[in-house]
Amino acid sequence: MYFTTPRLALLAACAALCVANVYYAQPLLDLIAADLALDRAAAGGIVTATQLGSVLALLFVVPLGDRLDRRRLLLAQLGLLAVALAGVWLAQAVVPLLGAMLLAGLLGTAMTQGLIACVAAAAADGERGRVVGAVQGGVVLGLLAARAVAGGVADLAGWRAVYAASAVSTGLIAALLWRALPAVPPPAAPLPYRDLVGSMAALLRTDRVLRTRGTIALLMFAVFNIFWSALALELAGPPHALPHTAIGAFGLVGLIGALGALGAGRRADRGRSERTTGMALVLLCAAWLPLAFTPASLLALGIGVVALDLAVQALHVTNQSLILRSNAAPSRLVACYMLFYAAGSGIGALVASAAHAAGGWPFVCVAGAGTSVAALGFWLATLRVPAACPSQG
Repeated sequence: MYFTTPRLALLAACAALCVANVYYAQPLLDLIAADLALDRAAAGGIVTATQLGSVLALLFVVPLGDRLDRRRLLLAQLGLLAVALAGVWLAQAVVPLLGAMLLAGLLGTAMTQGLIACVAAAAADGERGRVVGAVQGGVVLGLLAARAVAGGVADLAGWRAVYAASAVSTGLIAALLWRALPAVPPPAAPLPYRDLVGSMAALLRTDRVLRTRGTIALLMFAVFNIFWSALALELAGPPHALPHTAIGAFGLVGLIGALGALGAGRRADRGRSERTTGMALVLLCAAWLPLAFTPASLLALGIGVVALDLAVQALHVTNQSLILRSNAAPSRLVACYMLFYAAGSGIGALVASAAHAAGGWPFVCVAGAGTSVAALGFWLATLRVPAACPSQG
């Protein structure tokens, strides 16, 4: 078996390290702004630049995996990511900083999603869900731990140390990945680049599984961001008035649920995707019951966070296992799917801000629960349509 446990652990660690670079800046904005004498608008532009880089990666870089040698492409991206992180570390003015942040977001996203596409293309049909689930577990770890790690390192050694350490770590893991990455030869007759990018629209038109699972992803990540975008607003004020470090720790609480979702890939390999989807969507709806008691109980909040993250990550792994059900166009399929993710995340953040401003935490819970029910209803409606693939049962 090519994907042994140690090899998968290394690939998951690489995914964690790469995706973390997209989120490191969020708890560091005040430190960066003070160091470079930036106003609030310029500081906010740092996160915007990183997120813009992520979207550009999905549209124009991730699809290259269906045209080029994946191993060489991923290693080249890792090397460039290390250079971009060094650029952030050494930046002394806002324009170089924004440029380096954009590249860090672009290359961090391209590496993360390209790695998932690469292992999916190399995996046998009976282990694809397990392999994708393991690497996705690394993504979850990096996403949830990034803010806490950045805050802790910055408290000890300043914000630049976060990016210096990440640049060095990226270079080191590139050396380790040389042998760990699976060899997936490029297609014999690769599409021209313009046709490659343009074919993503055709995939969205013709692949019903991609559209269905993408819509579920949009709704569930809207739910995810409705919660996380409003949580800091709620916990920073009365009655809890928690410091930022304590608020960020709830992301690590969610890791308990997220790691439990790794079994979703194995269940997909056994043909239990729809059953897993149904259970996860019911859990997504149910999570809002304990979350509604957040103002009165941090224990209820912790229970709700675990349930929410377990549901979202089980759905995410199941979705990816289904859209990557064959070796055809994995990079473009991942890119299309993650565009739904990006749209849902943006919508969720906007809804969270509006709901909290209009009616506080109760309105946030109504918005989150309502979107969860909409996701469940959409999935139930899709069951009336004949399945496009037998493995979805």
